[in-house]
Amino acid sequence: MNFPDNIRYTSEHEWIRVEGDEAFVGITDYAQSELGEIVFIDVPTIGETVAQGEVFGSVEAVKTVSDLNMPVTGEVLEVNGALDAQPELVNNDPYGEGWIIRIAIKDAAELDSLMDAKAYEASL
Repeated sequence: MNFPDNIRYTSEHEWIRVEGDEAFVGITDYAQSELGEIVFIDVPTIGETVAQGEVFGSVEAVKTVSDLNMPVTGEVLEVNGALDAQPELVNNDPYGEGWIIRIAIKDAAELDSLMDAKAYEASL
């Protein structure tokens, strides 16, 4: 399993990589491996501000559907359009090309409530 040090993690297996006042959000390597082959990503919240912990979309795998929970309060600026044609990018490169949304962070202090790589790995 891969747990990069430059991102933060939620207990629900989402990750967030901060770049200035914005951030990229996706699901962890562990989450994609547990879900199996991902066939569809649904994020109907573009343009909306979603509170920390609230559902912002879902990931559909061959055998199940899982909610996506917002790591920190933010406005959904962009959905990764590449996932429409290639949802398997989440399986193949969960921390890179498989990112799901880009957000504008509303409260950077919320990042302090998230786990670093060591804490996330220990939680598994």
